[in-house]
Amino acid sequence: MKNESNASKPELMAPAGDWTMLHAAINAGADAVYFGLDKLNMRAKAKNFSADELSEIVKVCREKQVKTYLTINSIIFEEELNEVSEIISRAKDAGVDRIICWDLSVAQLCSEQDFPFCISTQGSVSNSVSASVYKKLGAVRIVLARECSLEEIKKIRANTDLEIEAFIHGAMCIAVSGRCFMSHHLFGKSANRGECIQPCRREYDVPKELNLDQEIYDPAVKKFMSIGEDYVLSPKDLCSIEFIDQLIEAGIDSFKIEGRKRAPEYVAKTVSVYRRAIDHYFDGNLTKEKKKEFLTELETVYNRGFSTGFYFGVPSSEDYSDVEGSKATTRKEYIGKVLNYYKNSKVVYIKLETGKLYVDDEIIISGPTTGVVNLKPNKILLDEEPVAEACKGDNITFHCKELVRRNDSVYLVSVIKPAA
Repeated sequence: MKNESNASKPELMAPAGDWTMLHAAINAGADAVYFGLDKLNMRAKAKNFSADELSEIVKVCREKQVKTYLTINSIIFEEELNEVSEIISRAKDAGVDRIICWDLSVAQLCSEQDFPFCISTQGSVSNSVSASVYKKLGAVRIVLARECSLEEIKKIRANTDLEIEAFIHGAMCIAVSGRCFMSHHLFGKSANRGECIQPCRREYDVPKELNLDQEIYDPAVKKFMSIGEDYVLSPKDLCSIEFIDQLIEAGIDSFKIEGRKRAPEYVAKTVSVYRRAIDHYFDGNLTKEKKKEFLTELETVYNRGFSTGFYFGVPSSEDYSDVEGSKATTRKEYIGKVLNYYKNSKVVYIKLETGKLYVDDEIIISGPTTGVVNLKPNKILLDEEPVAEACKGDNITFHCKELVRRNDSVYLVSVIKPAA
């Protein structure tokens, strides 16, 4: 039965921090990808791309009808204005679809070159009046502030004809719209220049007898309490899979997944899950059971625990992470590389460089052109003879229906057992 909602199918936008992630996003079903160059974007520590690669990125994406959005969303200094103008010009010549920005200098320079631009979440757009101001400047889309609730989004949708984009999955920031100075203060690495090293995600020691009237902390105070069970500056990740239907019905035009600094398998899994969820909704098949299955899948890749963010009100103390790293239910371990792939027989030839591989083990094969391929070999051949396991140093073959390439990396995926 088809879904009777009048909602339009939203665009699914994926992060691309490098070529492997880009192909992973495309292969998993993304409608659009967003990416940065090696400067002037909010993920400076991601691998990113060079301006010389813009034409190739656009070519690859257009072959799959995937839109391309270039981020120039850091603050811009006076001496960088000419560089920004040059990047916009090169992006336009390459055929990039849009630029995502929030510094008004970038918006103005885009307008001067008649290049469509979107206002980033760093712009903190949280009402329709702000949206109308940006529309007058030439914006075609607003990426809403992370702090907007679902009800507020509905009201904004009713009062603006600009396209609306909102985050549906990925890391959340303790600071309003990510405008934080903690990394800059401690390490000289500004979050507003895309350099944040996330000191907020760590464990802290606080003196028990700290005199708050002291202007300078007294190192003679030796009593400390450890804040580790609750990482009080580290929010859980946003996950909207259990209410994705409500976001669709709110009229949001584009669903954005955060994660340009995460691993390619994270991109492959999150895009694949949300692609299927959106399609199931419009086919009338998005059941509660399906949502639970999708949630379990999302838990297998990097996450700090899941939260509904601000969609249903201000997050509570339950929405902070209780770990410094990931709570993923699986981990990957490098075990080898692809020596060759035989297209006619769909067989991959692999060298195991470490560890062991058993029949029906789950593996990931990834590379800059391949993206991410998940499979479970049900038959392993060593010297053309079937074996139950392969060990370090073995060169083995097995069936792989998806095309992989020489020198692609091979990883073993294992389930992480919960602590007793």
